[in-house]
Amino acid sequence: MNVQTHLKINQSLCGTPIELSEGSAKVSFTTSSLMGSDSYGLVHGGFLFGLADYAAMLAVNDPNVVLGSAESKFLKPVAVGETVIASAQIASESGKKRIVTVTIARDEDPVFTGTFTCFVLEKHLLEQ
Repeated sequence: MNVQTHLKINQSLCGTPIELSEGSAKVSFTTSSLMGSDSYGLVHGGFLFGLADYAAMLAVNDPNVVLGSAESKFLKPVAVGETVIASAQIASESGKKRIVTVTIARDEDPVFTGTFTCFVLEKHLLEQ
C-alpha cells in the first residue's frame, strides 16, 4: 500500500487502511472505550466522522488533499468494541475538486454514509 497522505495520523482514532487503489480506499476501525459517550457504550459520532474523513483522504491519496465540506447521515448506532469498515470512492473529479462517497458498514450493514468535497492544493495548506 502506497499511502501518500495523512502519514502521521493516529490510526487508533481514525482507523487502519486495509485496501488502497486508484480513487478508492478501505479503512478498518475498532472502537474503544475512550470513544463511548454514555453508560450504554454508544460511540460518539465524531469518531465515525473522523474515520469517514480519513477514508476520503486516502481515496484521493495526495499529500496536499484537504476537506472542504461534507454531507453525512448517521444511519445506525455503533457501540464500543465494534469493528466497522469505511469504504471510500472518488465519484467525480474536476480540476482541484474531488467528490468522494463514503459508506461505513458493520458486517456489510451500513451505519453511516457521506459525500465529502475534497480539494487537492498546489502546496500544503500550512506551508508558507
